[in-house]
Amino acid sequence: MNDIKKAVFPVAGLGTRFLPATKASPKEMLCIVDKPLIQYAVEEAIEAGITEMIFVTGRSKRSIEDHFDKSFELEHELEQKNKTALLELVRNIKPANVNCVYVRQPEALGLGHAVNCAAKLVGNDPFAVILADDLLDHQPGVLKQMVDVFKHYRSSIVAVEKILPKQSKSYGVIKGTSAGDRLTKMSQIVEKPEPKDAPSDQGVVGRYIFTPSIFKHIDGLKPGAGGEYQLTDAIQSMLAEEAVYAYAYEGVRYDCGSKIGFLKATVEFALRHPETGAEFANYLSNLKR
Repeated sequence: MNDIKKAVFPVAGLGTRFLPATKASPKEMLCIVDKPLIQYAVEEAIEAGITEMIFVTGRSKRSIEDHFDKSFELEHELEQKNKTALLELVRNIKPANVNCVYVRQPEALGLGHAVNCAAKLVGNDPFAVILADDLLDHQPGVLKQMVDVFKHYRSSIVAVEKILPKQSKSYGVIKGTSAGDRLTKMSQIVEKPEPKDAPSDQGVVGRYIFTPSIFKHIDGLKPGAGGEYQLTDAIQSMLAEEAVYAYAYEGVRYDCGSKIGFLKATVEFALRHPETGAEFANYLSNLKR
């Protein structure tokens, strides 16, 4: 089986929790200090050795395409004003060896449907799925950690973290047996169970590696609530035919699909940013409630 060279970014969601900011701009373009969430996600993929970025887009997502496209006017302006550092920053948003392609999800029919929209572009290769509003902070990056696990097991992998019982209704929750350090061989995955029905305290977060057979299992799904096709259900179907592992990643997760998670990430990243860190820390220490 080939190595992981492709990543799918489902970015067609409406981002309703951030309205009105996301009315005309996708939530993936919300910035943590000076960099949009989607760029953090792409940089994580690049670090993991991925060179083909597949964006599953919807309406009002053109700004994502523009962000990773070459901007002749901006580059010319920076060059004329001899702003070399900014020019290099803009040019390095996407390295030359990285290819970005885009496919439309015509209707918002769930994460499983979004991933399936990329099937023809993925082909018969293993691939990653990255949800950009889960900002995972660690070196090496979480996807790099998972790619290293994949190289050994050559099986599908989902990233998990320990959750509180009351949080189970916001996660896909897994069950399985230990397969080594940080690794569980899965036997079950349940979408958003009630706390009393959760099979464990391990919840799935927005990083996946799949063998191409996942598409067969998505194709076999029946729509659930709201007519959506759940990726969790496809993974459960996959478990009957092949091994799937859950990996308890190293790192800190910021749920930037929520306002509080977004604000936490903004504060943490601002404190470490070379331009803002010292002054912002001083501001926070003197902040009067």
